[in-house]
Amino acid sequence: MLETSMADSGLGDADDDDFDEIVEAYDSQLPEHRYLDRELSWLSFNQRVLELAEDPTLPTLERANFLAIFASNLDEFFMVRVAGLKRRIMTGLAVPTNVGRAPVEVLADISTEAHRLQLRHAEAWQSLVRPDLAAAGIEVVSWDGLDAAARESLYDYFHAQVFPVLMPLAVDPAHPFPYISGLSLNLAVRIRNARTGRQEFARLKVPSMLPRFVKLPGDDGPTAKYLPLEELISNHLDDLFPGMEVLDHHAFRLTRNEDVVIEEDETENLIQALEAELLRRRFGPPIRLEITDDMDEVTLDLLLKELDITEQEVYRLPGPLDLRGLFDISRIDRPDLHYPPHVPTTAVAFQPGDNNERPDFFSAIRKGDVLVHHPYESFATSVQAFLEQAAKDPHVLAIKQTLYRTSGDSPIVQALIDAAEAGKQVLALVEIKARFDEAANIVWARKLEKAGVHVVYGLVGLKTHCKLALVIREENGVLRSYSHVGTGNYNPKTSRIYEDFGLFTVDAEVGRDLTRLFNELSGYAIEKKFKRLLVAPLHLRKGLLRLIDKERRNAQAGKRAHIRIKVNSLVDEQIIDALYRASQAGVKVDIWVRGICSIKPGVTGMSENITVRSILGRYLEHSRIFLFHGDGSPQAFIGSADMMHRNLDRRVEALVRVVAEPHVAALHALFDLAMSEGTSSWWLGPDGEWTRHARGEDGKPLIDMQDKTMAGVQRRRRARAVR
Repeated sequence: MLETSMADSGLGDADDDDFDEIVEAYDSQLPEHRYLDRELSWLSFNQRVLELAEDPTLPTLERANFLAIFASNLDEFFMVRVAGLKRRIMTGLAVPTNVGRAPVEVLADISTEAHRLQLRHAEAWQSLVRPDLAAAGIEVVSWDGLDAAARESLYDYFHAQVFPVLMPLAVDPAHPFPYISGLSLNLAVRIRNARTGRQEFARLKVPSMLPRFVKLPGDDGPTAKYLPLEELISNHLDDLFPGMEVLDHHAFRLTRNEDVVIEEDETENLIQALEAELLRRRFGPPIRLEITDDMDEVTLDLLLKELDITEQEVYRLPGPLDLRGLFDISRIDRPDLHYPPHVPTTAVAFQPGDNNERPDFFSAIRKGDVLVHHPYESFATSVQAFLEQAAKDPHVLAIKQTLYRTSGDSPIVQALIDAAEAGKQVLALVEIKARFDEAANIVWARKLEKAGVHVVYGLVGLKTHCKLALVIREENGVLRSYSHVGTGNYNPKTSRIYEDFGLFTVDAEVGRDLTRLFNELSGYAIEKKFKRLLVAPLHLRKGLLRLIDKERRNAQAGKRAHIRIKVNSLVDEQIIDALYRASQAGVKVDIWVRGICSIKPGVTGMSENITVRSILGRYLEHSRIFLFHGDGSPQAFIGSADMMHRNLDRRVEALVRVVAEPHVAALHALFDLAMSEGTSSWWLGPDGEWTRHARGEDGKPLIDMQDKTMAGVQRRRRARAVR
């Protein structure tokens, strides 16, 4: 059980029961239809990604990358969100909806909007990005556009590299309809038996281990031509079905339910139960069928019947399907078609000394809290290097860390292994239920165990999502705690593209907080006292509600009041209602959200003091920040929690209070830049529509916040070097 004492956190001003009654009374005064639909809001987020792909001012290969991101995002949306809605409807479970509509209506709206967006996505590729790539010398061509020499060279490639791995599967009385794996690209082939005259059906899976776009042989240098793999295969079907007449062929792609559901209370071995559920995931029911727009009704009817899928779940699109393959195209080495490089700098506190000697992280942190901002400031030379030094330091006695998403070859994992092998006490709290990383997490969790690391899997019924590291070091006979609390995963790969904050501190209160929290996560301790942390699932929401309500009361008393929140998603109704009440009292509320946002800003009498912005770009905005004016005594928090039910009710999350004035000022300065009308961003209206503001009234581009942030970090580093 996780509890945070509000009094100890400085957040308790009233009895809990009294506070709940006040909240309930205020909520009853708010309009009924005051939330935006969360699923449609997510689709709006993916539309913002698509708008980046459509922007001709962005580098062309980056636009191709955004098209691939859109496709990948939408796949996950169907596999998890849409699948979850369907599962709950079919099993009779309650389907939570904050917009007062029947779940079937919500699914219909999702289908309508998803159809529109997928057609827009296909059009963006065909009419915008593909021609611009061709103009730059990177052509994605069709078979019909190739000359005889190119076709001959591709024929040789097909027989040498592709033909041996293809597996055509016939469908007839002796061969049942084959299993179609989720997200696989397939060809539906209709053939006629030349001997009997009978028409047959065959399914051919496009091998996922081969390049999605085949580079034409002989094309070297900065310009090249590429052919979609399915076109290469479909134009050599006669070689796969000798003696048969190929009548027709069409590409199709199936999406399955891949949400994982485990009843932890009913299982004795979590890993074994998860492994069984991952096996079941492969055979989840179909939820979306993508087909090329030229597919005939005979083939479609067969697919609908065999896959047990409805017309509403069919997405008829111009080819090529599965534009996730554009990730490969976007990695082509053409610097002129990419963003100008940003080189992360080392945080000032961790930079080498005058003689270029290696930094001593413990000494640097003892001088004062250190706030690092990734990827502008390097993860490798801060978090990673800190843990590597701790693993080797003979004075370090113990390391405790949470791991949500990382990789088996990660230097973070290796540092923990090195520490354990050096005889240190090492605890790794591994969240093996991190969605789509489950199998990989099981593998490296076992690797850690074999090295002597104490591996635990958190609390039953909860995901451990907080980002915490604690190093215990003996110094002059006294144990000192060095803490790191972050907003992002301990993953060196994603740290290069995810924007996140991390706080290093030797503050004794934070050290005790983390010690108590780790004890609760790994054992049976029941801890109620945290000084600088807000911890979910029991009291993080309530702590934030109290802070929001304090701003409301300050505004009512005529004092200055201001709330600023940066999250990936804002859905939780209690938080939203508290912000509405604050706005009604005159509190200025700035919301900076990347993805889902269910709050309606700018509604007269309810939210006219609420402003919502979204920023998307080369980096994925991932940090969570909570800032409160506090009548001149500001409260600032960073951490792992989004404002969603799952984060506040079903996960272990932690926010840490940032106390150093320069750090609080830096967080406010970042907000000032993000909310400025001179910064390129999307603005949310009360109707749920997002409007992009990328150019000023003079037609000139607005400030790119990420570019300006990188420039500021590098400028500070140069200034230190001069000193």
